[in-house]
Amino acid sequence: MFILNIKWKLNKLIKKFIYKLMYINKLKFGENFSFREGLSIILDDGKLKIGDNVFFNRNCSIVSKKSIIIGNDCIFGENVKIYDHNHIFKYKNILIRDQGFKSSNIVIGNNCWIGNNVILLAGATIGDNVVIGAGCIIKEKIDSNTIVRVNKNYILENIRENRK
Repeated sequence: MFILNIKWKLNKLIKKFIYKLMYINKLKFGENFSFREGLSIILDDGKLKIGDNVFFNRNCSIVSKKSIIIGNDCIFGENVKIYDHNHIFKYKNILIRDQGFKSSNIVIGNNCWIGNNVILLAGATIGDNVVIGAGCIIKEKIDSNTIVRVNKNYILENIRENRK
C-alpha cells in the first residue's frame, strides 16, 4: 500500500518513492500538476493517472484499489473525495470490515470542474467538459457537456412565539 499526504514541499525520500511508482506505472502525473495543502493519495494495489494542467484545491483525497484516470485541464474544489471501491456488506454473519471490497474504475474526462465537497465513487465515468456542482455524490456515467447540480428542497418556516 502506498500512502502519500502531499505537503507544500516533498522531501527527497518521498520524491524517490514517487519516481519508483511512476516507473512501474502505478502513478503518473502530467505536466503542470498543482495542488494546495492537504492532498492525500492512497494507492492500495490501485493505479492513478493524472493528466496535464490538473489542479487540486485544499484537502482533497484519492484512494485507489483498482484504477483512477483523470484527464487534462481538470480543476477540483476543496474537500473532493475520490474512491474507486466500496465495502461489501451482503453477509449478515460476517463483519462488514471482514467482507472485503468491490472495486470499479473511475474515469474523469478532459476540461472538468469538480466542485467543493464532491464525492466520486466506484464506477463514476465523467465525460469531457463536465461541471459537477458542490456537494454531489457521483457513482454513474455523466455524459460530456453536462452540468450536474444537487437539487435540495429546504423547508423554511418562521419561528412562532408560544405565548401563555
